[in-house]
Amino acid sequence: MLRRHIWWLAPLAGAIAAGVIVAAVSLGGGSPTTTTTTTATTAAPLHPSAAALSYQAAITAVVHELSPSVVQIQNAQGLGSGIVFDAKGDIVTNNHVVAGGGPYTVTAGTHTYDASLVGSFPPDDLAVVHVSGAHLTSAVFADSSKLEVGDIAIAIGNPLGLRSSVTDGIVSAFRQGVSEGNGVALPLMVQTSAPINPGNSGGALADLEGRVIGIPTLAATDPELGGSAPGIGFAIPSNLVTDIATQIIRYGHVVRTHRAYLGASFYPGSTNGAGAYVENVEPGGPVAKAGIEAGDLITELNGQATPSFDALISVLSEQKPGATVSLRFRRQNGGEQTVQITLGTYPGS
Repeated sequence: MLRRHIWWLAPLAGAIAAGVIVAAVSLGGGSPTTTTTTTATTAAPLHPSAAALSYQAAITAVVHELSPSVVQIQNAQGLGSGIVFDAKGDIVTNNHVVAGGGPYTVTAGTHTYDASLVGSFPPDDLAVVHVSGAHLTSAVFADSSKLEVGDIAIAIGNPLGLRSSVTDGIVSAFRQGVSEGNGVALPLMVQTSAPINPGNSGGALADLEGRVIGIPTLAATDPELGGSAPGIGFAIPSNLVTDIATQIIRYGHVVRTHRAYLGASFYPGSTNGAGAYVENVEPGGPVAKAGIEAGDLITELNGQATPSFDALISVLSEQKPGATVSLRFRRQNGGEQTVQITLGTYPGS
């Protein structure tokens, strides 16, 4: 479970022009009385191995095949990326890319279209927008359950407003309960070494066959430097993406969340590590049946400390509906109790 030093890739506010300055430095040394004679030699030409050429060709093929399916999405708050989900003009992206409302525009190749929001599901940070009358190329989505650590991962998106940028790396790990730090926690994430930056949100993480294996969403931060930690990014697995996107397109909202539910709302502010304050309790819900009331402080869930609301949501995201778990809480009078509760199912949106 990963709860600290994560930042979500917010939509980029405006386009950024990037420049690179390279400084050449001459280094001298030795005694002024010493004479050095240098004989020029001609280096042998480099001949890339067959494996290197094959890998390069595979990367190039993925870029040519998948890039037309990765679009730029923009609203008044900024811009991000999206993936063409089907031939009807549905495009899947991160919820935080479209948060703040429209109007939305989608840029695919040299064409820009008006888009409308079909629906979103903030708990999984996913959304779908629709473009009418455009001939867009839909992407192919892989079965993310078959991914293995070490698989090649290629990120295609619009980082820092630089359209159709490509980076590559590998699948580094799989992480559970990854928190965005804004009350959203993802149950399972694909960790990748492919560099991702703001503007990559909603774009494609692909395999060597050009199939989408995930949507880049988060990047880790370095607690010492205060900036992004190179080579540590996170993507929502393609199986979750296709499930949620299909429901949004079919129903306009999510009807089967597959998420555990406590039946309460919580105060999202800081509690200085004390726990997660219960703000409201749903009558007849899991925590209500356990006797928990508004104002109580939840300090542990299933043996894991929950020093904040984000920590509680992160631990909860690892659980399944119907599971029986222990929950430790503190009454307003200071008394502490541990109870067993059966988790409900998070309601559709």
